[in-house]
Amino acid sequence: MKRLMIGIILLVAFSANASFAQNLAGTWQGALQVPQAPGGQLRLVIKISRADDGSLKGLFYSIDQSGQGVSTGPISLQNPSVKIPIPGIGGTFEGRLSQDGNSITGNFAQGPTPMPLNLTRATTETAWAIPEPPPPPKPMATDANPEFEVATIKPGNPDTPGKAITIRGREVVTINTTLSDLITFAYEIHARQITGAPAWIETDKYDITAKPDGEGLPNQNQMKSMLRKLLAERFKLAFHREQKELAVYAIVVGKDGPKLTQSTANMPYPSLMFRGLGSLPVRNATMADLAGVMQTAVLDRPVLDQTGLQGRWDFTLDWRPDQSQFIGLGGVPPQADDTDARPDLFTAMQQQLGLKLESKRAAAEVLVIDRVDKPSEN
Repeated sequence: MKRLMIGIILLVAFSANASFAQNLAGTWQGALQVPQAPGGQLRLVIKISRADDGSLKGLFYSIDQSGQGVSTGPISLQNPSVKIPIPGIGGTFEGRLSQDGNSITGNFAQGPTPMPLNLTRATTETAWAIPEPPPPPKPMATDANPEFEVATIKPGNPDTPGKAITIRGREVVTINTTLSDLITFAYEIHARQITGAPAWIETDKYDITAKPDGEGLPNQNQMKSMLRKLLAERFKLAFHREQKELAVYAIVVGKDGPKLTQSTANMPYPSLMFRGLGSLPVRNATMADLAGVMQTAVLDRPVLDQTGLQGRWDFTLDWRPDQSQFIGLGGVPPQADDTDARPDLFTAMQQQLGLKLESKRAAAEVLVIDRVDKPSEN
């Protein structure tokens, strides 16, 4: 009899959780109070549905900013608590479902300070219209071999913090980038893989605005090819290649498998923009993209992608950086031990992404600089 009663209790508990999960499916909407936004608020919509395996999945929209949906991470439920991670923007919503199942009271966080956000279940009559996402830009022909039609190179502004290499429309824009930054980006290497160069390539900073010839938006490979041509033409960069054994990090899949969300973003480029040191929201990125940003911005040695994972992913990686990281950005400012409970990078990679950073030695290609000059006039 006791075994029968336990079975009944477990069945009831399972049924209640299944019902709770079912109740969460639907369209939820609410306004985030943001004084800087037009009208003082941003309207947010989360569409929740069941995946094939019975779990819940969602699409997040900020309809006053874009009609583009962002995939949520796994939605965790513990009646009445709800947690919805949105890894592509580094956001999280946490709240409590009402007894009638038609509202969730909670907070939205995209950074260290949560903001109140209350969601209500939308009906056909009350649902906000989600705007059509802008059409994707016309891509450049894959067999095109573009060059920069116009390129302006100016000294960087010492009062401008940080650095960036980005796309604005069809223009390639860099801010506060050294020649070392440009070489490592264009040739997909770490600064330790450059040898024989003068010291100024690490210190002199430049702002570059360049527009390609031809039509359409260049892909990543075409953008890097154009930068390589620019370096040869305007900086007179010449080098030869050698092999050298170096200390490297390899990104591999952990023993329990990856914890990543497949990206549904309709965009030609990945987005890997730091939200402060040690907080990296990632959208539409490959594992090679992750290895690239880790070796160019974070770690003190080359990083190899040895995961074997194909496709593009959305996730957020939050960790507490140490003094060996972000050297190219001036290093990490000292922090008190109790100011940040985030794990170190190696632990965060395993806990949050299901990946591991392994230290090893491996043969790597190095660029031996034969000639380089400060940039020619515009």
